[in-house]
Parts: sequence; structure tokens; C-alpha cells
Amino acid sequence: MEVNQMELTFDDAAVAKIQPHLGPDKKLLLTFEDGVGQYSQHAMIHMMIQFTLNVVAQTAPTDGYNVVVDSNLGPILIKDYSAEDLDEHLTVHLNKTLNTMQLSGDGGVIDSDMGFLDFTEKK
Repeated sequence: MEVNQMELTFDDAAVAKIQPHLGPDKKLLLTFEDGVGQYSQHAMIHMMIQFTLNVVAQTAPTDGYNVVVDSNLGPILIKDYSAEDLDEHLTVHLNKTLNTMQLSGDGGVIDSDMGFLDFTEKK
């Protein structure tokens, strides 16, 4: 698995939202919503870049997630080709009013309404 120079920092509000979903038996994926793979929810319909932060079991298959990005919540796996739409320095900000997360990089906003899915929650 390739380790990337990219780093992602979650603000305090985003950490407070995500942290309760984490544990030693879970891992994080930053999924480019291109319709490829079991964690992607949909293909791009609007020519917009869309990402989702996924929580999956540590033992869950992560085929295609072959790059590790460091973050203040631990390592995050991404698909190598999704790095093209990301920047070296990334941040996630939680808008408390709307309860939405914004993914930004060196060049500005990448996804103004990044999704969050916990695949480990019982439905």
C-alpha cells in the first residue's frame, strides 16, 4: 500500500462528530463518488466532485483503496486515482448549523457537502 505525502486535518467539530464512530476495530475511507466499488454510493451525475467519508470494519475488504493519507483521526485510505482531485493539504470543517462537512484543499473547496457513512452501524 502506497503512503502519500497528503495530509488531512479535521477541525474540532468534525472530530466530535466522527470520533464516536471510531475504534480499534474500524478504519476510515475517503471515497471518491464515482460509482466504482462497494462503498461508492453513486456515480457523478452533475459533473461535480463528490467525496464521502466512510467508516468500515477493520476486516472489511478495501480493494482499490491503495493509498494511505495521514490525518489527525488516524490513517485514511483512498483510491489512488482520486488523489488527482485532492490537494496535498486537506481540511474537513463541520458546519454546525447545517450539520454538513466541507472538504477543502490548498486550492479551495473540493466538496461543500461531503457525505459521511458508517457501514458498521446496524440498520
